[in-house]
Amino acid sequence: MLLQRIITASILASLIALGVFLLPIEYFSLLMAIIALIGGWEWCSLIGIRSPIKRGLFLVLMVIPMLGIQFWTQLLEVAATILDWTDIRTYSGALEWLVVAPVLFWILMMVMIRNSPGGILKLQLKMRYKVFIGWFILLATWMFMSRLRSFYGPEMTMYFLLLIWTADVAAYFVGKKYGTVKLSPEISPGKTVQGMYGALASGALCGGILCLIYLFPMMISADFVLLSALTVLISIYGDLFFSVVKRQRGVKDSGSILPGHGGILDRIDSIVAAAPFFYAGVFLIYRSVS
Repeated sequence: MLLQRIITASILASLIALGVFLLPIEYFSLLMAIIALIGGWEWCSLIGIRSPIKRGLFLVLMVIPMLGIQFWTQLLEVAATILDWTDIRTYSGALEWLVVAPVLFWILMMVMIRNSPGGILKLQLKMRYKVFIGWFILLATWMFMSRLRSFYGPEMTMYFLLLIWTADVAAYFVGKKYGTVKLSPEISPGKTVQGMYGALASGALCGGILCLIYLFPMMISADFVLLSALTVLISIYGDLFFSVVKRQRGVKDSGSILPGHGGILDRIDSIVAAAPFFYAGVFLIYRSVS
């Protein structure tokens, strides 16, 4: 099983890396949209929507704002060319500050899971709220992954992905070797506090390596190291959030599309939570030095 997971993960990571560096932004955004839509289909299954028509409607409700955001972004790019704007981010403020909503959502989820894991497992939401949550978090993932690639380049996008993947590997092996205290046994018995510390340490290390490569000034370096560690922390609780949803549904995986890994949501659960948070941090760091 471990070998199958490694092979699948290696193939997926290679394909995503090629997409990050080689695809034009429009096609990268399309790739992220396809991943988000597959995740949306699996989310419908997790919350108990069985009707293909209702699932299709959910996907349509995801596609409509995607098209609207993409149209607005391209309109701004045309305006930037005509009006000779040096930085399009300056003129897309409304979309930039939308990141506040998903960041607050994931911080709230982290606090709830940390303080009351049993309570959140027993929490019963109406179907419309479950639909909205899935729509909201997957749309935010698509939006801020696309904007990270568009505004901060393939290198920063790849760094974010490597940060999450490295933390995932570190948590697994540190937890396997040194794990004694369960992080949240009611939700995910396999996760340990020691594994979380290993993941956080790997995040800080990744941030330090990035700063050394690009020779960032001391203050910016400190910001990036802190951002990297906090992004990893949020990603861990994103994983736990989806574990809550799967436990409530009584399933182990969100799907079976990926051999050895389950569904798409099983692979991107950490990224779904971390992408808006990381984007917000990068936005604030760049804004502070511009």
